[in-house]
Amino acid sequence: QPYQGRVYDPAMGAGGFFVSNDKFIEAHAAEKHYDAAEQRKHISVYGQESNPTTWRLAAMNLAIRGFSVDLGKTHGDTFANDQFQDLKFDYIMANPPFNISDWGGEKYENDVRWKYGRPPVANANFAWLQHMLWKLKPGGQAGIVLANGSMTSNASGEDKIRKKMIEGDVVEVMVSLPSQLFLNTQIPCCLWFLTNDKTKNGRDRRNETLFIDAKNLGTMQTKALKILNNEDIQKIRNTVSSWRKGKDYKDILGFCKSSSIEEIEKNEYFLTSGRYVGFENEK
Repeated sequence: QPYQGRVYDPAMGAGGFFVSNDKFIEAHAAEKHYDAAEQRKHISVYGQESNPTTWRLAAMNLAIRGFSVDLGKTHGDTFANDQFQDLKFDYIMANPPFNISDWGGEKYENDVRWKYGRPPVANANFAWLQHMLWKLKPGGQAGIVLANGSMTSNASGEDKIRKKMIEGDVVEVMVSLPSQLFLNTQIPCCLWFLTNDKTKNGRDRRNETLFIDAKNLGTMQTKALKILNNEDIQKIRNTVSSWRKGKDYKDILGFCKSSSIEEIEKNEYFLTSGRYVGFENEK
């Protein structure tokens, strides 16, 4: 819910997340009786994209909507040519390509970003996660869409990185999403919400991770595409918000569970929500 500060997307594509964020700013301004144009002055948008054609499309897409954005001096590989090396961000939102193997991982043996372990050369999922953690300001928040395999994979040491991230207490919320949300892939996916300080943006949540199983939400718009409507999104949003604030939150069997690092350890550091929230027919 970014409406002030610096917002960053290191895999921005055509800038879709920034457009969605602008809709949030408008809704927030209406709710608080602010002027949306005035509210936009309090937010700075930064994006990076490696494909030159897509980078130019993003610039056009955002310009025609009146955005003031910094998309870097040029298109560029986020890992090899970070366009914002000296900046840290309040919010990061990203939907990076899933499971990419051609990210040049062999070039980054001792990269400063790999605080929790060197990502495998054959899969960039944990490179994206750690890059975004590195780019956060103290108390910053990141939300990342990734393939479900990131929650359970033991390949090439990914389990060791995931374990260190959990023990480092940077995994705040995990959301399992329904399938068929994308037209270009049927790979089931999840949301990772990360922060480097669980004492900020709410109550003290150290040693806690919230799990949400949203696989049963959504409505089929076509035979191939499912969408999350406003009611679904509000259900997830309100659950996260009440948990962060410690106000009116309760575990709901089959939907949400606030778990400790010790409980995650007992589940071998797997982060699939179903392991924690249980199933309604268990009542």
